[in-house]
Amino acid sequence: MEKQVLGSSEERTFQYQDSLPSLPVPPLDESLSKYLDAVKPFLNEEEYQRTEDIVKKFENGIGKELHQKLLERAKMRRNWLEDWWLNVAYLDLRISTQIHCNMGGPGPYIEHCWPPKEGTQINRACVNIWHTLKYWELLRVQLTYIQKRCYSEPDGPGLAVLTSNERTKWAELREYLIRLDAKNLALLEKIQRSLFVVGLDDSSPRATPEDYTELTRLGLAGDPTVRWGDKSYNSIFFSNGTCSAFCDHSPFDAMALITMLSYAEKKIIENEGKWKGSDNVRDIPLPEELVFTMDQKIINEIGCTKELYYKKVSDLQLVSYAFTSFGKALIRKKKLHPDTFVQLALQLAYYKCHGRPGCCYETAMTRRFYHGRTETIRPCTVEAVEWCKSMLDPSESNYQRLQLMHKAFAKHNKMRKECENGKGFDRHLLGLLLIAQEQGLPVPELYGDKAFTASGGGGNFVLSTSLTGYTRFSGSALPMVEHGYGFFYSIRDDRYSIVIEN
Repeated sequence: MEKQVLGSSEERTFQYQDSLPSLPVPPLDESLSKYLDAVKPFLNEEEYQRTEDIVKKFENGIGKELHQKLLERAKMRRNWLEDWWLNVAYLDLRISTQIHCNMGGPGPYIEHCWPPKEGTQINRACVNIWHTLKYWELLRVQLTYIQKRCYSEPDGPGLAVLTSNERTKWAELREYLIRLDAKNLALLEKIQRSLFVVGLDDSSPRATPEDYTELTRLGLAGDPTVRWGDKSYNSIFFSNGTCSAFCDHSPFDAMALITMLSYAEKKIIENEGKWKGSDNVRDIPLPEELVFTMDQKIINEIGCTKELYYKKVSDLQLVSYAFTSFGKALIRKKKLHPDTFVQLALQLAYYKCHGRPGCCYETAMTRRFYHGRTETIRPCTVEAVEWCKSMLDPSESNYQRLQLMHKAFAKHNKMRKECENGKGFDRHLLGLLLIAQEQGLPVPELYGDKAFTASGGGGNFVLSTSLTGYTRFSGSALPMVEHGYGFFYSIRDDRYSIVIEN
């Protein structure tokens, strides 16, 4: 990875995108067949027959017309989904995306070079950012200056908290700020043009390699005045030298950030967590404080927004633990896929707790396609449910349970490959719905059917899950629905690191 990152100064971020294949549109009959298979666990026989009739009517009627229009769109765009997905999944949402959509995750440096220790915040922040930007001397002086200024002056009003507001409200307040003083626009644009935000938080969250709960919670839902909610990357360092990332999910997905963070971690380990470069510091301008012009309306809004933010995040229940009995190494020895292992364990846990199947979203990456992002894997399959039932049935033999488990594994592995290769069905169904909306056509019956929502369609997944890779980095985001769970995990040779939110 180091050679890929540093190999050539002439390379650009999206230089090789044109060599990637266009995002395909799957055949309509295949997508509808997969949809029917996915809704089975949530319907009785009569309900399933009704849904099957609705799907057949859709396939032979309006669905065929919409599919043809989608194919025509795909001829004109390398990625037919890209613009739609950015808007529908993120930008059209009016809720507070900082609370409900943003993602965050703790830095795992406590496991090697950086155990929690007061007085290390600035030095560690500088070393971390240096290995991100290779610009350490400048940052050390600037961050030290910022810290001294912050400690020597009263707290500011906390304008950044406004970015945690409901999005239309924040947009209105942003316009109000600009009308209040043209200088405010220039200051906002400086924040928007910056590569990322560095937040220095006075909290000292407890963290151990087995328990990241407090650090993860403060990274995801901590002080809203020291982060910028709609910035793609906030690097937050706490008083005891622990750290967390906090990101607007709209422009990218977690694996893009984890690739960069893994590179920085590799360099931190190589240098034993210390600065080993030159101690000479260039004569550079001191950081500029961004002083916004505010009136009483803005001051009042900051107070109200802060109160609302803390009220909302007070409902958040979050744990971040490491399961250390075994990890990927043992699972691979059993010739099982370590990600599928987690997903089936999660299905069994949900079934045991709630006595019913749990409609589940798992992220599949489609980055092998032009501007590809994600597709939905639906882990709650008929095969998974049958295995869960057998595990809870004392009359079932272990042999039969094992056979059912292997069937569930095989089904999930097959779905993952199909989704990664552009053969999932959720984005296809979304595209057909959006075509209908653009054409001013009535919403097809399929999308109003009970099966669509009960199986998770329309963003109604009770379990929202994602593998954050085979690294030390874990992440988190809130559940899709209020009665649901967020479940995020990383997999290592000797452990599974898991974050659960409710």
